[in-house]
Amino acid sequence: MKKFVSLLSFLFLLAAAYWGFADLSPTQNNTTVLSTGFSIDKALHHLKNISEYPHFTGSENHTTVQNYIVNELQTLGLTVEVQQQVAINNKWRAAANTRNIIATIKGSKPGKSLLLLSHYDSNPHSSLGASDAGSGVVTILEAIRVFLEKNQTPKNDIIILISDAEELGLLGAKAFVEKHPLAKNVGLVLNFEARGSGGPSYMLMETNGKNSKLLTEFLKAGSNYPAANSLMYSIYKMLPNDTDLTVFRKQANVNGFNFAFIGDHFDYHTAQDTFERLDKTSLLHQADYLMNTLNYFAFSDLTNLDSTTDNVYTNFPFVKLIHFPFSWILPLLVVAILLLFVILFFGIALNKITIKGLLKSFTPFTISLMVCIAISIFLWKGIVLIHPHYKDILHGFTYNGYTYIIAFVLLNCWLIFKIYNPFFKKYNGADLLIAPLVFWLMINILIYIYLQGAAFFIIPVYFALITLTIFVFANIKRATKIVIATFFAVPLVYMFAPQIKMFPVGLGLKNLFISATILVLVVGLLLPVFASYKSRKLLTSLFGLGAILFFALATFQSGFTETRKKPNSLVFISDIDKNESYWASYDTNLDKYAKQQLGENPTKGNPLTATSKSKYNTAFQYYKKTENRAIKASDVNKTKDTLIGNQRNITLIVTPQRKIHKIELFANQETTFNSLAVQDVFLDKKKSTDVIQIKKGTVMIYYVTPADNQLKIDLTFDANSTPNLSIIEASFDLLNHPLFNIQPRDNTMIPMPFVVNDAVVTLQKVNL
Repeated sequence: MKKFVSLLSFLFLLAAAYWGFADLSPTQNNTTVLSTGFSIDKALHHLKNISEYPHFTGSENHTTVQNYIVNELQTLGLTVEVQQQVAINNKWRAAANTRNIIATIKGSKPGKSLLLLSHYDSNPHSSLGASDAGSGVVTILEAIRVFLEKNQTPKNDIIILISDAEELGLLGAKAFVEKHPLAKNVGLVLNFEARGSGGPSYMLMETNGKNSKLLTEFLKAGSNYPAANSLMYSIYKMLPNDTDLTVFRKQANVNGFNFAFIGDHFDYHTAQDTFERLDKTSLLHQADYLMNTLNYFAFSDLTNLDSTTDNVYTNFPFVKLIHFPFSWILPLLVVAILLLFVILFFGIALNKITIKGLLKSFTPFTISLMVCIAISIFLWKGIVLIHPHYKDILHGFTYNGYTYIIAFVLLNCWLIFKIYNPFFKKYNGADLLIAPLVFWLMINILIYIYLQGAAFFIIPVYFALITLTIFVFANIKRATKIVIATFFAVPLVYMFAPQIKMFPVGLGLKNLFISATILVLVVGLLLPVFASYKSRKLLTSLFGLGAILFFALATFQSGFTETRKKPNSLVFISDIDKNESYWASYDTNLDKYAKQQLGENPTKGNPLTATSKSKYNTAFQYYKKTENRAIKASDVNKTKDTLIGNQRNITLIVTPQRKIHKIELFANQETTFNSLAVQDVFLDKKKSTDVIQIKKGTVMIYYVTPADNQLKIDLTFDANSTPNLSIIEASFDLLNHPLFNIQPRDNTMIPMPFVVNDAVVTLQKVNL
């Protein structure tokens, strides 16, 4: 009977974990979403057309996709405007001549507008952009169709902004916020994004103030599958990944919601971000968010969504999202600490908790925490040494990443049980629970001081305290203990099982140690359950066997196939001043695609001193000198050179002599400018007296579009200095350039994302 109860308990915990995942998104044939009138087939039809080819800003296909979206909006009866505007990002000093697609549904009353936002450009140069952010575009197109067919006039104006050049630095959003008159009246933004091709769509609020009003309004909108917690946005704000919505928040003080899925991260910004690989449930999840929020916020008051209080919130069984104000954090923490002391006092007095046992409880828990973290860090480093080709997956989430997550979870469970098994024999569940509770309370103290968005960590503590109270004050049988402890563990497993998966998916497998930390904390609060099991050795063996099997499976899946393609790179570089040319690759592990030009013995390193790094700070890994080709660099002419006081003002005109996609102005040494402008658009400064301090590296990047015949650069700097500048220009036409004969990739390869790839690059010094 005890073994049967133990088995049911374990299966119940697994079911709670499954429940935690299942509640985060709809199923593919979900009637709740489809009953709104949203047609997944119509949305997918749009997506297939939009994502047929790469369509980065400046490409021919970019114009094709723009025309398609314009035509679809016009078919719905909307008047469409294409806003053309040069914008420059102050943070990354990237600029382009953007073309935003804008349409408006007029409301019945004056007031703030609701803005629906996604972007239609794909990442340069090979991404098909089905998920990022074709999924957002088609969700908006189909939701607007459904909304208009109801023949309802919204209370608020609804602005549809399909922005351009998001991938280049949020440039379309910046152009809209700074230059379009509609931007002044926006009261709320709903932004749809993706950082992978599947998984639940998470809700992230963006506000300059407090979040309680936004949260309560979101809950009133009635989304059926809200996937959110206040820790995620706290982490999101720490990462270098902004969205178009960030521009509205920072520059226009407009509140909004990001809806984005991050699963299947291995497809992010790659040629595998295709129509076929998009998870249809992720698209339905986006649709559920938009259908509910659109129908609510189109008719609600958007004039005051600011609030004076912040809320902690997280997914929770049955209630979707549980939330409470930040002002509760300290009282909840203090009460939990006092309750623990009270329970300890009575537990020791009633001989249900032993002093020796509670002191000894710190030994296995501390060892488990240290061992699991260390194993997760160093084992992953060892795996990368065994499989060095993983280094060429720059965002750090391999195709077999989910298999590795399961393998590491099982390995860490095996380690925890191995460490705890001797203690299970000597001490009861109440004794062993004390150390984890103390650690959880210490973490909550740190959360209160440094990261209050994570304060929902106090919730499992209370359920564990309830379990401990019952164990101390009730004389119950072992089977009953298992049932009670399992029941009160459900919220813990429900809340934190998805977190164990989310961190390595979103942040890369090098962060498996975060999952290990959460796992040890979770298992710590489950010790009253496991201590009551009779078949712990069997469970330990199953964990060990499962870990071996999944590590073996991950190894079997470690190669590249037609559905798990290897990213690689090849670039031709011509240094005009030195009259030298090179082949170069970002690949850590060269394959036959790169070796066709680099050969078997290339030089390790970077052939250039003037070269920018990628998003993940990736520089060239190998190069080989080669014969020059007749590649024309741009003409760079100085058309203005004047002195005003001690300031020198220079205007450079860069005229491309071939089809160029990207022009980069590079400083070969630390340089200070008083002002910087491209195409007569100046880089913003907080004060007119501020200077633009640039270490050796990129001064600015301009992405060339068909509207650009020339590039005008205006520089102001101290007359006593002469900046040492170079211009790097790249065209993404290596594979079809008439001067080269490059054998194309086979079916198991894709262009490496996040770097300049399949490109012809020229480098020349600027004569000032």
